[in-house]
Amino acid sequence: MKDSIRFILNGEDITLSDVYPSETLLDFLRLRRRLTGTKEGCAEGDCGACTVLVGRLLDGKLFYETVNACIRFLGSLNGTHVVTVEHLAARNGTLHPVQQAMVDYHGSQCGFCTPGFVMSLYGLWLSNEKPGRPEIEKALQGNLCRCTGYEPIVKAAEAVGRARPSTLFDPLEKTRSEIVSRLWAMQTRETITIVSGEDRLIVPGSVEALARVLADEPQATVIAGSTDVGLWVTKQMRALSPAIFINHLNELQAIKTTDGGVTIGAGVTYTKAFEILAPKLPTLGNLINRIGGEQVRNMGTIGGNIANGSPIGDSPPPLIALGATLKLRCATGTRMLRLEDYFIDYGNQDRKPGEFVESVFMPYPAEGSQFAVYKITKRRDEDITAVLGAFYLTLDEAGDVNDIRIAFGGMAGTPKRARTVESDLIGKPWNEETVDRARDAFDADFQPLSDWRATAEYRQLTAKNLLRRFYLETVGTPVELKRFEGVA
Repeated sequence: MKDSIRFILNGEDITLSDVYPSETLLDFLRLRRRLTGTKEGCAEGDCGACTVLVGRLLDGKLFYETVNACIRFLGSLNGTHVVTVEHLAARNGTLHPVQQAMVDYHGSQCGFCTPGFVMSLYGLWLSNEKPGRPEIEKALQGNLCRCTGYEPIVKAAEAVGRARPSTLFDPLEKTRSEIVSRLWAMQTRETITIVSGEDRLIVPGSVEALARVLADEPQATVIAGSTDVGLWVTKQMRALSPAIFINHLNELQAIKTTDGGVTIGAGVTYTKAFEILAPKLPTLGNLINRIGGEQVRNMGTIGGNIANGSPIGDSPPPLIALGATLKLRCATGTRMLRLEDYFIDYGNQDRKPGEFVESVFMPYPAEGSQFAVYKITKRRDEDITAVLGAFYLTLDEAGDVNDIRIAFGGMAGTPKRARTVESDLIGKPWNEETVDRARDAFDADFQPLSDWRATAEYRQLTAKNLLRRFYLETVGTPVELKRFEGVA
């Protein structure tokens, strides 16, 4: 058993044995290392001022992703390469082309958000040599600026793509093979335990080790992407000990596809899930693109979104509508259950002491079926759901409803199916009269609450209207809802 974590910071090997479970990467960079280019703005993963790159080995290859340092915990970085804005310029002071373009196109005014924008654009630079405007805007979803209006920043990104030099000093491209070798040397199958006073931080060396640790520590906080848990610390000042970090476990990051569906490991990030799901189910791809910004999608995981049990989690309703099943694991074995049965009540899931979510199986929609997802928020991007509805429909040869599954988030204490509405539709003709009658059944299925995102009355009416929208779209009637655009 080891008692320290190891990672690379810019070009330096770091070994730490004095890490608290709740210590963030941002605090480490600014307070311990005095790398103050990385800024603290919102402390909740929204503004992007703290954006850095984290490189990790996956399937033997090195990938760099933008992350929010403000909610990324230091304990999650074992065996990674952390890159800050200070690492971009050449030693003689020559700016990286991304930085120079921000100067040339006046992409910075007050300058507070600029390092975060530079790092997001640098992440795009590494992954896409000729990005178009949609790719640029997607890369910048998680970065906010109050000064520029964004257009100069987008123009800088476009210019870098047009004039990419054939020979260039780039700190990561130049040292990639060396970094890969150094990261391989840091990989370990041993469990890491760091004790700091009464706090304990655990990094299990394998999934089997995770099961053993949870058997001994069933009340421990399991942390994957930390996009939610991070706010427990930065906003609620909650203690996490003992904390178990699992984002490095490759066994939980596997995606297995078959003709019938796809099995998604609990540690698969939204970004990796998008690569597999978007070509098969564009509506799910569009939904994922509206979950946070790029940094959040690079950190957040499908399994974490499910395990957390939030009534406004974005992935459970569409997965429930598709008939997904969940695989739970503990030290003594595994069990399967329907995803919809996992959610019992607010803050209460069917997960026994010592169990953790290992994977979820999502069947593909049957041929001839209809599937749609609608996410309703106050703003288009980077906003938490007020109401999310998912609909799955199959008709028989006569045009009657053979099967329909309707699942909602934001309407109850858990993600929940509209069973009464479904019952009113099954076996009936799929027409306007049937749908209008079934709308009233929402009152029997849901009694939503009012909060700052939406009133109960708004949520109830929205759910009814989304059923009507789904009907209109399935029969080929265009629906103009530009202001509250869904993700179908």
